[in-house]
Amino acid sequence: MTDRAVFDLEGRVALVTGGSRGLGRETVRAYARAGADVVISSRDQESCAALAAEVTAETGRRAVAIAAHVGRWDAVEALIEGAYDAFGRVDVLVNNAGMSPLYDDVADVDEAMWRKVVDVNLSGPFRLTAVIGSRMAAGAGGSIINVSSAAALHPLPGVIPYAAAKAGLNAMTVGFAHAFGPDVRVNAVLPGPFLTDVSEHWDMERFEHEARGFALRRGAAPAEIVGTMLYLASNASSYTTGALLQVDGGYRPASPPN
Repeated sequence: MTDRAVFDLEGRVALVTGGSRGLGRETVRAYARAGADVVISSRDQESCAALAAEVTAETGRRAVAIAAHVGRWDAVEALIEGAYDAFGRVDVLVNNAGMSPLYDDVADVDEAMWRKVVDVNLSGPFRLTAVIGSRMAAGAGGSIINVSSAAALHPLPGVIPYAAAKAGLNAMTVGFAHAFGPDVRVNAVLPGPFLTDVSEHWDMERFEHEARGFALRRGAAPAEIVGTMLYLASNASSYTTGALLQVDGGYRPASPPN
């Protein structure tokens, strides 16, 4: 196998949650360009369908759009069945959907917000991984990639529920790697700050100050996640499982300005 061929996804099916924008969108496009057929899922059916049409027009790969709220287990079950009805299997699962609502003070985090954050960032990925991973293990194997966050290792006051849920996702990654080995690999990517549509709501002056503490001194472009996602989906990572791979530009935020 050549160096280039080791990253080939020809003949594989990838399911990407949160796949219609940001890091998920870039992952979907990269997988299709590498030869995979794709299932694109988010809560917005229209956005998923638009990306599916774009992917097919660009790459010729089959792309299926399935709207689902991954924080709801009935929707997760429907997403799984929709993917298997469309393709008969899933070879790569990317648990990318996530959310981190803003709050002014930790005392403002009520039960509804807490449960929503945990359901989307942890409970949904658990169920998707448990069901699809079991099917992978009983079949030809596969790769599961959980999109965690650098915040799980370096939490700040404004993201405590999110960081806690992502820390749980890290633990789940290692546990499932052992549960589904040797034929299913389960890894997590821990991105630092990526400049997607979400960052449009950030206080950029504050962010630029914090970025002084990063080794690379900046946030990332969404396309900079692609190499890592291809690596973990492909045969290039055949001996990588249970790993928590930081893609964070050396994330160590500087103390916020007074």
